Amino acid sequence: MPRRLLIVVHAPSPNTQALREAAERGARHPEIEGVEVVVKAPLDAGPDDIRACDALLLGTTENLGYMAGLTKDFFDRCYYPVLEEKQGLPCALYVRAGHDGTGTRRAVESIVTGLRWRWVQEPLILRGEWQEAFVEQVEELAMAMAAGLEVGAL
Repeated sequence: MPRRLLIVVHAPSPNTQALREAAERGARHPEIEGVEVVVKAPLDAGPDDIRACDALLLGTTENLGYMAGLTKDFFDRCYYPVLEEKQGLPCALYVRAGHDGTGTRRAVESIVTGLRWRWVQEPLILRGEWQEAFVEQVEELAMAMAAGLEVGAL
């Protein structure tokens, strides 16, 4: 039975859509078999999606020094329904931050700590002006997560 990687990404602009596509491309790398990849917008993802996954990659924008409202809505709807049954869920985060991303990172880390999920790496903060290198960084993050799931390292 394949392991499932859930990717929940808020992508309101062409650049953030490119990041979402990079995450999906990385997770679906042709050499990675045995991992089912599910990609959803925060508004379309819910507790059942978290229950059904083996790892979670979150992508959000920095909005006024905080996570996107739709990302917060995702957490608001999912927090208590999955609190007890998904402790230890491997997760990672990338933030498209026009400024420094500190407030967004801190807010998501606080929620993840409460859920008792497990970070697979430090959050990836994509700061400042848009750079094409952001796409590659997100693709590599998603590929590493999927590969880790495939071999049972997560």
